[in-house]
Amino acid sequence: MVLRGGPLLALISLCACSRPDRPAVDPAIAAEIGRIRAIDNHAHPVRVVLNGPPDREFDALPVDNMEPASDPLALRPNAPSTLEAIRALYGSADHKPQLQREKADAWPAWVRGQMGTDTMLANRVARGPGIQPPRFRWVPYADALIFPLDNSRLASRNSDRKSFFALEDKLRARYLEEAGLEKMPATLAEYLARVVTPTLERHKQGGALAEKFEAAYLRSLDFDAVDRSVAERIYTRLVGAPAPDEGEYKPLQDFLFRYIAAECGRLGMAVHLHTMAGSGSYFDVTGANPLLLKSVFDDPRLRRTRFVMVHGGWPFTREITALLQKPNAYLDYSAQDLLLPPATLAVTLREWLEWVPEKILFGTDAYPYSDQLGWEESGWVAAHTGREALAIALTGMLRDGEISRDRAFELARMVLRDNARKLYGL
Repeated sequence: MVLRGGPLLALISLCACSRPDRPAVDPAIAAEIGRIRAIDNHAHPVRVVLNGPPDREFDALPVDNMEPASDPLALRPNAPSTLEAIRALYGSADHKPQLQREKADAWPAWVRGQMGTDTMLANRVARGPGIQPPRFRWVPYADALIFPLDNSRLASRNSDRKSFFALEDKLRARYLEEAGLEKMPATLAEYLARVVTPTLERHKQGGALAEKFEAAYLRSLDFDAVDRSVAERIYTRLVGAPAPDEGEYKPLQDFLFRYIAAECGRLGMAVHLHTMAGSGSYFDVTGANPLLLKSVFDDPRLRRTRFVMVHGGWPFTREITALLQKPNAYLDYSAQDLLLPPATLAVTLREWLEWVPEKILFGTDAYPYSDQLGWEESGWVAAHTGREALAIALTGMLRDGEISRDRAFELARMVLRDNARKLYGL
């Protein structure tokens, strides 16, 4: 079994033989999956900074300062999968710092290779040294643009949102500065023309393939259709004023989200949306239900925009399946392949593969959860689990007579690589 510096040629078949509690997989399918160099649709690579403060641009809303919650087993200290990843990557945890120093800016690329990944979509505020195309493709953040008013009332809901809105206000100020402005424009038309559209265009010119929304951490995903005249009146009345009521503020956010989505369609960028139960004890799981996005997908003005429901909507995995019939709707299963066992994830993957297989994307959500479970370890675990779950799902379909072995190979390539290539034009 090759775990370091090469394809994962025998991992899945070996797991099936040595771990009889897991469903067996077809050896030929396992071998084919092990050979495929994947495109990771969603990850948060972190730079190694030898001199200076640590890299904090791996997320617009880092989740490492939230109130305590009951962590899933896979995220707890000394989880077996984490220890396995440490042994495979470095031999022991003590070797990791030395290896990071030796590789420096080459560290992200080295880690990507250990995951069996050819190209990684890097969700970051900015890319930085060592995280550059063609092997790293950029996905920046757009949430700050839909909250242009005083957000203190939204932030007062709980301590997590207080922290998050402070970060969004900081990022919006950064976008304003990049637009050459010191304060918010007086009208919505000026805000759109001088801040929102230029920010998206700068991201596109900087190589962005998509814009990421983490809105489910900040509000629900029910972005209603709002007439521009209504949004203009709200903006003009409230810009620079004390914090508006949430109900009064929401239509402006809804309009801005759909405006940004339409602009992404015009620019050829996808829109990525967090659709999964998120980190923290205050996360509103109900508000992350992907069915709330149905009216967005059905908006004729947004049919040119490709939406990717990141993390596959867990626990709403059956609901999200139905949305795959929308021509502009896609999903990835990042994070589920970290948090769920292969056999559990395989059940969901099989249902998606039996429905609209060309809409399913592989991803890891490689993320720095803790000192022990960094983006390197979480990405390694997710990459391996994601492949094994895919092998189990395809084996079940083969043995039940739904597909041929050649079709299983084709579906494996689609999920791990070809669907993303087509979606992003890679």
